[in-house]
Amino acid sequence: MIRADNPLRDWRVDPSAIRYLGRDLQRPECILAEKDGTLWSADARGGVMRIGSDGSQQLVVQEADPHFDISVDAAGSLLGGTLPNGLAFARNGDILISNFGTDRLEVMTRDGRTRVLADSIDGKPMGKVNFVLRDSRDRLWVTISTNINPWSDAVTPALADGSICLIDKKGSRTVADGFHFTNEIRFDAAEEWLYVAETTAKRVTRLRVQPDGSLTDREVYGPSSLGDGAIDGIAFDAYGNLWATMVFADRLVAITPEGDLLELLADGNPSATARFEAEFASGSPVSFDTLMACGGTICPWLASITFGGPDLSTVYLGGLRATRIPAFTSPVAGLPMVHWNEGIGPRRGSVA
Repeated sequence: MIRADNPLRDWRVDPSAIRYLGRDLQRPECILAEKDGTLWSADARGGVMRIGSDGSQQLVVQEADPHFDISVDAAGSLLGGTLPNGLAFARNGDILISNFGTDRLEVMTRDGRTRVLADSIDGKPMGKVNFVLRDSRDRLWVTISTNINPWSDAVTPALADGSICLIDKKGSRTVADGFHFTNEIRFDAAEEWLYVAETTAKRVTRLRVQPDGSLTDREVYGPSSLGDGAIDGIAFDAYGNLWATMVFADRLVAITPEGDLLELLADGNPSATARFEAEFASGSPVSFDTLMACGGTICPWLASITFGGPDLSTVYLGGLRATRIPAFTSPVAGLPMVHWNEGIGPRRGSVA
């Protein structure tokens, strides 16, 4: 039962209250927010777009890659080339980039100089590097969605070749595998549990984090299926609700601490979503044409959620086919996370 004091109990996103930031963005899949209002958005030209609090934009990239043009070549744009995906702040303020196109973890300075942090794990190519998360001990947790290329061939419930890698002072290693398209990961407030979005299982799994970085006590968190679409991005709010985006159906949902599911926004194309669900249920990979038919108008291929603003109550949405960033005010603040300019320690500061 959903508790009466849960701020999301009777709340839904009002589409008329959504405002938009940025313009002409290319695949703003993940967004980082700083306390001064600056946003850093993943950009398919090979880096990030810095969006100032005054609305000014600056593309930060070592050398811009011109391959991304959905109107000319959708498959070539979304399935190949450099595809900065999940982002995190390094301790010194650099940007950690999970590059879903080059299959490697990169780090970029704020003036665009980029170097590779990792392109192999356990002696093998990393595969589709999706997301990176830094914890309060300065360890990096990296998700590998699949080893299938193109990644669209892995959009099937029949495949479970995703994994989680840990990079710390001991080096890099796989700490968990057998996931259905491992996507975003998040910690709870105490960093006792790691929560995993399993995209093609339509669910969240969590694992207990041991002091040495090993993961145990694996279990499904919340419903066994979150319904239409495929889970992509996740983020906790301060109450303990786990917000989640459902890509292809363009739904925003939340799992309450009690495990109940709330739908906060539905913006998909019903007929296209039904077509996606039918193909997905067959067990075969969903066709790229079907994927391209999916999506709404607010944030096409809704992929990520970030809490920001001075009180962490502004929600920013990222989308794989979006050209701007929708934003709205949440009735509850986001869970504070480790931030680059406040050192390493308990969760203090802005969302990263």
